[in-house]
Amino acid sequence: MRLLPLMLLLPVAPLVAQSPGIPSRQSLSYTIEWRLITAGRARLDWAQREAKLHVESVGLVSKLFKVEDDYTAVLNSSLCTQSIHSVTNEGIRHRETRVTFDPETKKASYLERDTAKNTTILAKELDIPPCLHDVVGGLIFLRTLNLEPGQATNIPVSDGKKATMARVEAQQREDVKTPAGTFKAIRYELFLFNNVLYNRSAHLYIWVSDDSRKIPVQIRVRLQFTIGTITLLLDKIE
Repeated sequence: MRLLPLMLLLPVAPLVAQSPGIPSRQSLSYTIEWRLITAGRARLDWAQREAKLHVESVGLVSKLFKVEDDYTAVLNSSLCTQSIHSVTNEGIRHRETRVTFDPETKKASYLERDTAKNTTILAKELDIPPCLHDVVGGLIFLRTLNLEPGQATNIPVSDGKKATMARVEAQQREDVKTPAGTFKAIRYELFLFNNVLYNRSAHLYIWVSDDSRKIPVQIRVRLQFTIGTITLLLDKIE
């Protein structure tokens, strides 16, 4: 249940809002559904150019496979990612990852450790462009785009191990019902899987409210049939 929540052939440059409706501080809470049951909770906090995501399993899923993940991305004034810190506890898997992006040297420094065994799993350096987005900070950047259905663009993304250009496509307007209410939204598909940033075969969709707030009201990852679909539904805005 690892969360990844981003990122045309159309000759359209990314249209970035001059005054995006993103408050300086905001917390968004989500219910995670998997196979028609509530499998977990997620909370996305945004404050002072820092995006924090906390994910935890609940109920039967937590008894079978306990998940408690924390992820922090620090962004600059242009919403480019400067650093990532994640702590992952999933079943018997316990990891800590730190990534630093240096726009001057155009290098990313990646370090992943097994905290249970106190060993280094991977340490590497990666060539990067001057500005790129991670998957969580990319959610903030997505809210600044002014893409109409039928438009798309490419943006630079990285997890610290790989850097690539990923397609983000605005597909259509839909009404989305969530525990926080019903929203008019635009559905985006973010092409991160299928050997783009991640090798796993999957499709990632994000519904962003079709108003000045541009709130991610629903996130859906469609994985292969044996795993199924994971959906995050907006539960609370603070």
